[in-house]
Parts: sequence; structure tokens; C-alpha cells
Amino acid sequence: MWFLYAMLTWVCWGAANLFYKKSSNPTDKNSHAKITIMVGVVMGLHATVYMFIKGLDFHFEDMITYLPVSALYISSMIFGYVGLRYLELSIVAPLQNSSGAITVVLLYIFYPSDNNWLHYTSVAIICIGIILIAVYEKQQDDLLRRQSGITVERKYQFGFFALLFPLLYAVLDGLGTFADGVVLDKTKILSEDAALIAYEYTFFTVAVIYWLYLLIFKEVKVNIFKQKDQTIAAVLETAGQFFYVYAIAAYAVGAAPLIASFCVFSIILSRIFLKEKLSTKQYVVVGIIMIGIILLGLADEL
Repeated sequence: MWFLYAMLTWVCWGAANLFYKKSSNPTDKNSHAKITIMVGVVMGLHATVYMFIKGLDFHFEDMITYLPVSALYISSMIFGYVGLRYLELSIVAPLQNSSGAITVVLLYIFYPSDNNWLHYTSVAIICIGIILIAVYEKQQDDLLRRQSGITVERKYQFGFFALLFPLLYAVLDGLGTFADGVVLDKTKILSEDAALIAYEYTFFTVAVIYWLYLLIFKEVKVNIFKQKDQTIAAVLETAGQFFYVYAIAAYAVGAAPLIASFCVFSIILSRIFLKEKLSTKQYVVVGIIMIGIILLGLADEL
């Protein structure tokens, strides 16, 4: 069953990226907020159902304890949503999934025994890929600016600058994963169930604040019942997290590298449904980053 759970996670998170992208409108400055609102709503509902089914109690103190970790994860996701407004999903997905490299560096600093030679090799591959993606995106940006008589699309006008958003996602998500390891594994301050509920209710709180902010200060009404793509993305995100737990618990050695490559599915979907096209050099670099991500997943189990 581990393979089924791993594949369900792979599909859910890969497909979630597609609907995140479909929900991201370069002309709508609030598109990232609308996605955040829907993810928070779905996670809040899931936390409530999860507590009811497992007979758990809610403790506000757990939200406070887990708040630094939640803040890192949630802020990384919001930056990721903003980046999707201007960059192709084929570029964003592998850049964001390279967050594991940040975690490895932090583990090397604070817990050297947790690393091996494959960690360092995969981190080097990912870092080289990120640098090359940035270089090629800047070259394309400059070329389009120099070409006379050609209207440059908004997403390409800010292409190089927009790379900051998935990179910020990678950094913050990597920090969040490291902090998660400290809280749940190294110090065991909270149980996994307590952390999950604290995180999802914190995300729900952020969603409510965002909704009120848009309504009161920007006079933008967000009807949660009319956010089709955002809702699908939120459900897929939450479902993927559910299957992930079972896959890793059943057979981590096989499941970890498979799940780590879910951005491959995102890229396949982006070609089919979004008709995205990259240059040959960009495809090569995306492939390099994905190889690094898969190796990083394998490194965690050696």
C-alpha cells in the first residue's frame, strides 16, 4: 500500500500546483490572497474533522508553541502563490521543491551526523540549477526588452525579479522543515497530531484575517463558494498531506524519493493544460534540479 499512498501524494501535490497556477492572475493583485483564504478554510475544516474522528482536544497553547514553524510554512506558501502570477509553473515547481537543500545545510550546521555525501552532492546540484535558472531567466528578460516592436508580456517583464518569490518560498520552507524537525523530532515539544492541528488552525486564522483585510481595507469581497480553482488546489494540498503521512510511515525508503519528485507531475500538467513552453536550456536546468531533488530524497534514507 505504501506505493499507492506515495503515488496519491505525488498526484495530489503535483495537481495542486496546476490549480495554484490557474488561480494566479497576473492582473489580479489579490489572487495570492484568495488562494491563501481557500487553503486556510479547507485546512480549518480538515483540522476540525480530524480532531472529531480521532477524539483529540484542541489546546490554544499548542498554536503558540508551534507558531514560529507555522509562520515559516504559511509565509513561504504565500510567496509561492505570488511568484506563480509571473513565472511559468515549469520553473516555479522545481525551484520551490529545492527547499530541501536549505534544510540539509541547516542540519549540517546543527546536526552534522544527520548528513552524508549524497546530501552534499544533491545540494550542490540544486544550487547550480537555481543559479542557471536565474541566469537564463535574466537573459530572456533582457532579450525581450531589447527587441523592438515586440510587446513584452507582464509576466516576462518581471521574470527575473519574480524569481525571488519561489526562492523565498524555498528558503522559508527549508527553515520551516528544519524547525519542524527540531520541534517534533529533536526536542519532541509537540506530538504530530498537536502540530498538525495547530498548523491548520493557524492557517485558518490567517485566512480569516486576509478575508477581513480585503473586505474592509480594499473593499474586495471574496465569496468562498465561487473560488473553484482555489478550492480544488486547497483540497488537493490537504489530501496530499494526509496520504503523505501514511506513505512515509509504511515505507519511507521508497516513498521519500518518489514524493520528492512530484514537481515532475506539475511540469507534465503544465505542458498539457497550460501549454507552457520553455527553451531547451531551461528544460535542461529544470531536469538538473529535479535530479538533485530526487537524490536529496534518497540521501535522507541512506
